[in-house]
Amino acid sequence: MDKKLYLECYSGISGDMTVAALLDLGADADVLGQALKSLPLTGFETRISRVVKAGIDACDFNVILEHDNHDHDMEYLHGDGHHHHHKLFFLNWFHHHHHDHDHAHLHTHLHSHGHSHEHGHGHEHRGLTDIVEILNGSALTDRAKKLAIRIFQIIAEAESKAHGLPIDEVHFHEVGAVDSIVDIAAVAVCLDNLNITEVIVPVLYEGTGTVRCQHGVLPIPVPAVVNIADAHGLDLTITSSKGEFVTPTGAAIVAAIRTSTTLPPSFRIAKTGIGAGKRNYGRPSMLRAMLIEETTTSAATDTGKQNAAPSLKEQPVTRRDDEIVKLETNIDDCTGEMMGYVMQRLLDAGARDVHYHPVFMKKNRPGYQLNVICKEEQREVLQRIIFEQTTTIGIRIMRMERAVLTREVRKVRTSLGEMRVKVCNLPDGGVRCYPEYDDVAAMSKASGKSFLEVFNTVYKEANG
Repeated sequence: MDKKLYLECYSGISGDMTVAALLDLGADADVLGQALKSLPLTGFETRISRVVKAGIDACDFNVILEHDNHDHDMEYLHGDGHHHHHKLFFLNWFHHHHHDHDHAHLHTHLHSHGHSHEHGHGHEHRGLTDIVEILNGSALTDRAKKLAIRIFQIIAEAESKAHGLPIDEVHFHEVGAVDSIVDIAAVAVCLDNLNITEVIVPVLYEGTGTVRCQHGVLPIPVPAVVNIADAHGLDLTITSSKGEFVTPTGAAIVAAIRTSTTLPPSFRIAKTGIGAGKRNYGRPSMLRAMLIEETTTSAATDTGKQNAAPSLKEQPVTRRDDEIVKLETNIDDCTGEMMGYVMQRLLDAGARDVHYHPVFMKKNRPGYQLNVICKEEQREVLQRIIFEQTTTIGIRIMRMERAVLTREVRKVRTSLGEMRVKVCNLPDGGVRCYPEYDDVAAMSKASGKSFLEVFNTVYKEANG
């Protein structure tokens, strides 16, 4: 069964909370450790432990720096006091992206390194290009590198807008950046290790009040979070609780990985992971992550059939009718590089499908027709990306009905081993199974057989 990741952000989201939740879901800690060791960075170590939050057992992921950049004084952090020296950083998101520590044994360890950043450390500043080089110089998989870079790019764009600076002039302080690089790289590694491709995040819950950064006391949500939410169509629900629940790193992670805002009508929970945050608020600082499997209504209610593990041929045949939106525009003055970039931006923002093809336009100009398929709730965000990232001045909007065969991804045993197949229920009552590309590619590489040979074998045995 193909599993979707559902992030329940009732207590917000941050980088370390996300890593911890994914580890609790089963991401391989050894794989993560090796990947982080390959980063060309020094002065940090990581610790994975179990903690209790409001009586709930949770995983904690902690980046321990040689030079501490965490402030444990909640009064000062939220602008209510001035009795504790606070370490300042060039950009506010690196100051508060990490939920402050609330475990006594970690306090002692971290405070042993405490000292002011204003007394001659002279740390260099890194720009986005420098951070990209760090990530590209690591042993992370290509997929993990791409995701980590995308998250940093989203944050840099938000900070660029907040500070009125070109993106190539946004710099990050070295000490402030180290734990952020580690957190973001760790999120990318864990998602890649779990082979997560679909992520559902309906809403982000945020607190109220203020938070202190280099630029003074700022309102919550902070400007970077506001800019990310605006640019990527993230839904925020402001609670009455005081405190910053959504950090810029957390918001950027959601913007980069979310593929849907809507939970399926019925689903099974395959596994749950809970990641602990490190700030003391009125509500427990926890991120709950669930691996869910979409089910049909009959499959969700008929426990007996589930337990009996029916054959593929016995699956119910239904059709789901719904509506989609098609955005279409013709562009005759964009380069291929620009089109490739905007295509990825649209997919990252949740488009169901994006494609473009060459056309001849007025005055015999060669151009491209860009087509984007999405749901109505995604339309405004995707329109904004098209207007901002291309030279078009108009977009055609078509609302369409579509008939969709019910389908699910299941694991089946084949002569080549266990493989995932997409099971589609046909109108005539039949069932057709299609091998999943990633599994076929992996088996082809592992077995030395051609892609076509593996595909045909799995297809024949799954449909036999």
